[in-house]
Amino acid sequence: MTEVLEVNGVSSGYGDVQVLREVSLRVNEGEIVSVVGANGAGKTTLIRTIMGILPCKSGTITFQGQRIDGRPAHAVSRLGIAQVMEGRRLFPHMTVEENLLVGGSMLKSREELKRNQAWVYELFPWMVQRRRQLARSLSGGEQQMVAIGRALMQSPKLILLDEPSIGLAPVVVKELFSRFREINRKGVTILLVEQDVQRSLRLASRAYVIEQGRVVLEGPSKDLLENADLKSAYLGTEGTH
Repeated sequence: MTEVLEVNGVSSGYGDVQVLREVSLRVNEGEIVSVVGANGAGKTTLIRTIMGILPCKSGTITFQGQRIDGRPAHAVSRLGIAQVMEGRRLFPHMTVEENLLVGGSMLKSREELKRNQAWVYELFPWMVQRRRQLARSLSGGEQQMVAIGRALMQSPKLILLDEPSIGLAPVVVKELFSRFREINRKGVTILLVEQDVQRSLRLASRAYVIEQGRVVLEGPSKDLLENADLKSAYLGTEGTH
């Protein structure tokens, strides 16, 4: 398996506050890998550090064999990593279509832009009729779908999903997760950071559990679903020891 992303011994944080402590993980081409943990465990900090939004204080981050730690976020994006940020972060006074076109603004070919837009509309057919609607007038679930579509417009090799289910109704979350599977089947590798542990582990092939900025468990998702400590801590059931 070809390794797409390797995070090796990375420490990071905000100013003098250290959040991540020697975190290591890898994502192979074509995988869905999940990073799960409680709120405040360091999951979003990990995404921001990979993207170059936060500085990597120690360790290395490699994407497709190239060191990316120390590069600014726009340079990381150009290499083929797209991020769907927590809270969507759409341009509220722009239409659905305009938000999508912003995502594709770095593409060199108009054909690729049109192809990507057609794929986003195929994934989320409701957008076709409402492409001229302002983003601010959409529901939370619809905004999240536009944010995912905007990321896909970049033709990413790897997409980082930061807490995509937060604040959304269960029926919307179920639909989103089915779309993640479709996106992955089209050849996009996914790193999913998520508080919904059970749903994440069912979607991903492998997973990492973060607590207080450290990776405390890792392995195939099916094994982690059966892990007694994980069950009692996150899945609301007592594991058998």
